[in-house]
Amino acid sequence: MTTGDLPRYTGDAAPYGGGDPYADYRTPGPAGFPFSHLPDLADRRLGAGVLAANDEFFAERENLLTPAAAHFDPEAFGHKGKIMDGWETRRRRGTDGDHPFPADEDHDWALIRLGAPGVIRGIVVDTAHFRGNYPQSVSIEGTCAEGSPSPAELLGDAVTWTPLVPRTAVGGHAANGFAVRAEQRFTHLRLNQHPDGGIARLRVHGEVVPEPRWLAALGTFDLAALENGGRVEDASDRFYSSPTHTIHPGRSRKMDDGWETRRRRGTGNDWVRYRLTEQSVIRAVEIDTGYLKGNAAGWAALSGRDGEHGDWTELLPRTRLQPDTVHRFLLTDAPAVTHVRLDIFPDGGIARLRLHGTLTEEGAARLATRHRELGG
Repeated sequence: MTTGDLPRYTGDAAPYGGGDPYADYRTPGPAGFPFSHLPDLADRRLGAGVLAANDEFFAERENLLTPAAAHFDPEAFGHKGKIMDGWETRRRRGTDGDHPFPADEDHDWALIRLGAPGVIRGIVVDTAHFRGNYPQSVSIEGTCAEGSPSPAELLGDAVTWTPLVPRTAVGGHAANGFAVRAEQRFTHLRLNQHPDGGIARLRVHGEVVPEPRWLAALGTFDLAALENGGRVEDASDRFYSSPTHTIHPGRSRKMDDGWETRRRRGTGNDWVRYRLTEQSVIRAVEIDTGYLKGNAAGWAALSGRDGEHGDWTELLPRTRLQPDTVHRFLLTDAPAVTHVRLDIFPDGGIARLRLHGTLTEEGAARLATRHRELGG
């Protein structure tokens, strides 16, 4: 179910009149929705995918999870009509000429596998550039299905779907946001559009809840990685790019695929605070400045603490960094921590941070308890 006083957009947007296609885009603004700071569990970079859809006549279902904002080219047409950067189905019809409109229960659907299973706090159904061809309403359901189920298995009678967003009217060319209050762990979503139309992007913001047995089998793993339940809690600066990029999978592919701050003048330094998977001991550190050549951080330091209000303890002293380089450090006798703070001096950028280590017995037990409580 959904709660919260969020902006609501309904009805058509004006036809495209030229110029910037986003000039009349309906959105709560640069800050987004209250949950927009949380990771996108449906990010393709985490391994998310659109497994199936009942119809994708005009535009492919895979576009739903493209990381970049939807693109609009007013001159782009193909053999099937206007080429749209999103998922668009054909127009539904009724049974005969006396009943030309589809029945109330008629709808199109798409099955989405989350890249990182977890608790969903908010969903954005983005209809950017779908001005008069967006769905009248949408609904969304979720389920927790371990392994790699096929679309047929997910649509079978054995799977229980939990309503996350009830059937709700949406607006064209708008960011339609929904707060979610379901304290459960989900692995897959079913996105329904009533009765048909187009959706540009789907964003699923929440908190990653990893599989404890998998992490136990790995032994040593990246404790800060988004896919393993690590997350960014706060940062001094997000001017050029998000600090969450530093815990994305793989190496960065270009400069804005990392974290970069504005140029600092005078005193002070920039920093990011991370929450790890659970209480753990860090054994090895990687600080990667890939693609940051004239704007890499000059120095970096790491500190850790155990609990929300513990004292910060130095893990890595202030150390010189090189541009476009993977730096590796071994830690000895590091204390058990739940949080890590990365300080960079004085400003600049970091592409990736890897904190390799193992959960403590206490941390592993707490993680297993939370996983069980959330229905995992």
